[in-house]
Amino acid sequence: MLFLFPGHHLQHMDLGNGTQISDFLLLGLSKEPELQPLLFGLFLSMYLITVFGNLLIILAVISDPHLHTPMYFFLSNLSFVDICFTSTTIPKMLLNIQTENKVITYEGCITQIYFFLLFAALENFLLTVMAYDRFVAICHPLHYTVIMNSRLCGLLVLVSWVISALNSLTQSLMVLRLSFCADLEIPHFFCEINQVVRLACSDTFLNDTVMYSAAGMLGGASLTGILYSYAKIVSSLLGISSPQGKYKAFSTCMSHLSVVSLFYCTILGVYLSSTGTYSSHSSAIASVMYTVVTPMLNPFIYSLRNKDIKRALKRFIEMAAI
Repeated sequence: MLFLFPGHHLQHMDLGNGTQISDFLLLGLSKEPELQPLLFGLFLSMYLITVFGNLLIILAVISDPHLHTPMYFFLSNLSFVDICFTSTTIPKMLLNIQTENKVITYEGCITQIYFFLLFAALENFLLTVMAYDRFVAICHPLHYTVIMNSRLCGLLVLVSWVISALNSLTQSLMVLRLSFCADLEIPHFFCEINQVVRLACSDTFLNDTVMYSAAGMLGGASLTGILYSYAKIVSSLLGISSPQGKYKAFSTCMSHLSVVSLFYCTILGVYLSSTGTYSSHSSAIASVMYTVVTPMLNPFIYSLRNKDIKRALKRFIEMAAI
């Protein structure tokens, strides 16, 4: 069977045992032709800042022995995940704008869903692990090096990877079982799982159940872990008598708190807006916040608020210059 899209080539579909689709169309953030060069320039610069900013953090942590601590080990992992997170969506979007072609293959779409979910969950878990690290540092300072040993740090990151990979694999396989009809236009700049499931002709009850259960369990567990850690940190700080001591202890959490607030507030904003008066276009624009803006701002938040990172970056840039 052949379906014709206005202003687009033919879509090949085979309705044998299940629908074989060749392509989806990513409608992007705007249909206005005059806005495309502006969007291309904006997203290319944001992508380059994200990659170079996070890469600098990783190189600074590796090159400076003073930063070989659990806190910076988790930070360099977060920076790596941020680079991968934006790389799953932005390069394809830039290619589509440049070639004036909105097509993404069925395989490409499923692959994008897999990696997007993988790195989104990893970001989530790493922020939780970093909150736990701050909790141990402030509430159990004398036992910090014993508790947060290199074996535990490696294990926490490994477990985060395994759970994230299993979650994204399950959800991607769930999408593979769906059959799709003629309307294959995704009103987004990437294959967002929610939007793809909405296009299916077959029953999506199981997909929705898995999708929302996973989001509730993984997101809920992470958020609970972060809130618990900070509740303990605050009660511990109240026990410190000197204001200077309080400030010094809490200042080590400020960067992490800023990143957590940015990440969770933007995600909650996207999903609360999508459950209310649902507008795919406004949801796509809102999701730019946590898919592009948050990973781009993370290096700035950590380097501007952190003397150790500033010093390491300065030393690294001097070494590179020499």
